[in-house]
Amino acid sequence: MCQENSYQKMNFKYLADHEEAIPIIAKWYFNEWGHRAKENSMEEFSLNLQKYLNRDKIPLMVLAIDSEKIIGTAQLKYREMDIYPNKEHWIGGIFVTKQYRGNSVATRLIKKTINIAQSLDVNILHLQTVRLDGGLYTRLGWKPIEQVQYKGLNVLVMEKHLGT
Repeated sequence: MCQENSYQKMNFKYLADHEEAIPIIAKWYFNEWGHRAKENSMEEFSLNLQKYLNRDKIPLMVLAIDSEKIIGTAQLKYREMDIYPNKEHWIGGIFVTKQYRGNSVATRLIKKTINIAQSLDVNILHLQTVRLDGGLYTRLGWKPIEQVQYKGLNVLVMEKHLGT
């Protein structure tokens, strides 16, 4: 758990401003999700993250930083699921380090990413989650679209109208 005074110092930056964080994030992603696809490697995760080095266009990545330490991340990206070619804008890759979970870091990351999406004239955001009840996303106002099998996983696809 982070301390309350530390939590208050949390801010958000773009990966584009902290390119040195790519190996850290690649390791997080590989450890969390890499086991699901045999072709994945730390190097592939690192190379993929290079695409997110943007500040004013999609794809981009938002970092949660607490006292100079990167504690979480979220992605704003295009067409995450190839079975939905008409669903353009997605939020994903939301990750918070274990010691900061339960402190609203994910909620704040999601809200910040939504604000950035709105500033880029995105009207609808989509996401996929293995939490079939929608978990945090339901509490934040996301609506389920459908439950599907995707890349060997049963996932819930959700959307949020941003009202821009």
